[in-house]
Amino acid sequence: MWTREDLTQAVGALLGTSAFVDLTQERIATFADVTEDWQDIHLDVEAGRSAGFGGTVAHGFLTLSMVSAMARDVLPDIDGQRASVNYGFDRIRFVAPVAGGARVRGHFVLEGVEPRGGDLLLRLDVTVEIEGAARPALQALWRILYLF
Repeated sequence: MWTREDLTQAVGALLGTSAFVDLTQERIATFADVTEDWQDIHLDVEAGRSAGFGGTVAHGFLTLSMVSAMARDVLPDIDGQRASVNYGFDRIRFVAPVAGGARVRGHFVLEGVEPRGGDLLLRLDVTVEIEGAARPALQALWRILYLF
């Protein structure tokens, strides 16, 4: 359990790296159904190849949505916190496509902590790495509100 002071002192530090998440073709297809985004590059190997991807690719928003699951591996619980909620993004960049079946994981750097009444707003620099790839899948500046 961290304190508010621990969190403030950690600004600029890597909070941690998540476990890998498998972006299986089944997960991609399920995401397509839930979001009604059935673009063929996500679901059809030949369409993905024709587009220059070498096969199917995960939706950028699927990769982004997995950041919440990755964060559970890394973000600290703060003494007295009631909950934490997604407060939004200042920047999101989809840097490289994620091939169907690839594994990704998140690196979380604490960029800032600012008081919001009795709550704390965290700014996180998030990079989602693709296993074995030179370039990340995405980079984002994420805000999370810790409620006390």
